[in-house]
Amino acid sequence: MEDTIPPVPVYMVASLIIQDAAEYRNYENGFFPLLKRHSGEFITFDDKPLTFEGAAPRLGRVVIFKFPSEAHATHWYADPEYQALSLQRRAATDLEFLTMVHGLPPRF
Repeated sequence: MEDTIPPVPVYMVASLIIQDAAEYRNYENGFFPLLKRHSGEFITFDDKPLTFEGAAPRLGRVVIFKFPSEAHATHWYADPEYQALSLQRRAATDLEFLTMVHGLPPRF
């Protein structure tokens, strides 16, 4: 019997500059229920991240959230309800990036 390796968690890292705080709050109100529906977990946000090295410091907000697998993250992002909601984020912010980072596989 072959052992199956469980999926690794993935972390979503977003960097954005909020231009319209009221519209962004509307986005956040819809974001959290959708995150939960896709088994996501909010980790943190920081409006003043500190860059120790690199060409340019991050401007604006950095957000980190987590899904139990790449499939969960992909389904969340492709969800038509999220895509409709993301129009509010796009209208309210300048997105630097939204990046998926894979966690470490379990060690046996």
